[in-house]
Amino acid sequence: MKKVDIKTLNDNFIEAIGKEWMLIASGNRDHFNVMTASWGCVGWLWNKPVAVIFVRLERFTHDFIEDNAVVTLSFLGKDPDMRSIYNLCGSKSGRECDKVKATGLMPVDTECGSVTFKQARLTLECEKLYKDNIKPECFLNPEISKWYGGSHGGYHDAYILEIKNVYVSQ
Repeated sequence: MKKVDIKTLNDNFIEAIGKEWMLIASGNRDHFNVMTASWGCVGWLWNKPVAVIFVRLERFTHDFIEDNAVVTLSFLGKDPDMRSIYNLCGSKSGRECDKVKATGLMPVDTECGSVTFKQARLTLECEKLYKDNIKPECFLNPEISKWYGGSHGGYHDAYILEIKNVYVSQ
């Protein structure tokens, strides 16, 4: 894992988040949880490089994000082996499953004391800046409501994160 300047990245994050997916992790190497996400954004806000993630309150990782200042977003690539890691981390709860053991993920400490994974091709290490709840009364397009309730789950918390460090595989 090599630290690089964010200005050197040329990733298409619409493709990376929406098609490749990412792992969201929070906590430290001794106590963390990880989940898969395919919704999010990367951009510029408040004169800082930022990422925006959306996490449903019922997700186990939500508790870790609430309890820690740092969150990592790890991109594993599109290899079929990586897809199986994404699938397990997105379908099983860390309350009932040791995702590291089940997937073979290899945790690596980050500069800010959080965790990423040896398998990651790219990791954004982020610090929480802002949080708000997705509120149905604020939907300007009623079609959005189809993503909530029933098997979809509850409403998300949206976190705006400052990207503090960027790591790439060597």
